[in-house]
Amino acid sequence: MANVTFKNIPDDLYEQLKQAANAHHRSVNSELIHCLEKTYKPTRFSAAELAGKAAELRSHVTLSLLDIDEINASKNQGRE
Repeated sequence: MANVTFKNIPDDLYEQLKQAANAHHRSVNSELIHCLEKTYKPTRFSAAELAGKAAELRSHVTLSLLDIDEINASKNQGRE
């Protein structure tokens, strides 16, 4: 396993990292590894999981159907 040293981390960024590590009951090193894994390792989802998430998101959207007259009026708006 590789070892990496981070230098010149801005104080405010390091403080945020320490707070996140504390909130997640991890060391700063473990929190940093977690952040890197989240960023660089893709999460695999099955088609069923994606379809379920899409359905859940769609359930929060309210749609009002447009009739043909409203569509045509929108298309022609400003063309006169």
